[in-house]
Amino acid sequence: MNEQFNVTPIVPAANLRTLVYESLKAAISQMDIYGTRQEIRLDERRLSRDLGVSRTPVREAFTVLEQEGFVRSEARRGVFVVRKTKREIVGMIHAWAALESMAARLACARASDAQLTALKATFPQFYDGSPSEQIDEYSDANIRFHQTIIALGQCEVFEGLSSNLLIHVRGIRNAALRNEGRAERSSREHVEIIRALEARDGPLAEHLVREHGLGLAAHVDRFGDYLS
Repeated sequence: MNEQFNVTPIVPAANLRTLVYESLKAAISQMDIYGTRQEIRLDERRLSRDLGVSRTPVREAFTVLEQEGFVRSEARRGVFVVRKTKREIVGMIHAWAALESMAARLACARASDAQLTALKATFPQFYDGSPSEQIDEYSDANIRFHQTIIALGQCEVFEGLSSNLLIHVRGIRNAALRNEGRAERSSREHVEIIRALEARDGPLAEHLVREHGLGLAAHVDRFGDYLS
């Protein structure tokens, strides 16, 4: 099984399958799914040992994850993390851009002054001018920033819809940032978005976030042939 797939042991409870499912899904969401072209196989026996449970709840969790499209099961080969095609990824980015841009507009009306003024201090990586020199740290900040915008919109429906999209959008954002110049451009656009949010300029914040997302979609469409 891929070494980057790390799960946290859980404490047995009545709904063990749910706990195992949540642990596995959280681990998948933290993976760099598109950072390698090798298949990512999940070892049922090892996961059972690492989680401290029998193999039955692991299999049950696999069934739910497969129904949701996060893993696939192949006879005599095992269970693998699903990678989306380029077309599917572009569609997911478009959906994310629609949700996040509206969340940015709502944030300008709903977020507190303290929440908006804290953005600059919370994300200093966007202001140091050299994100590509610390790409792993910047990638983490990048994802947290977009999650923060969704949260600042204070719309539970948006948060629910975006949670499953994030697993794949996160992976492709991390992969895209490694391309020359992409991290620097992303950083500049983040600063512009923060300024619009601080000014509570809803239409501008919505526009900047949407264009930022569409820029990623265009980048994937142009350079993501390895996803097909």
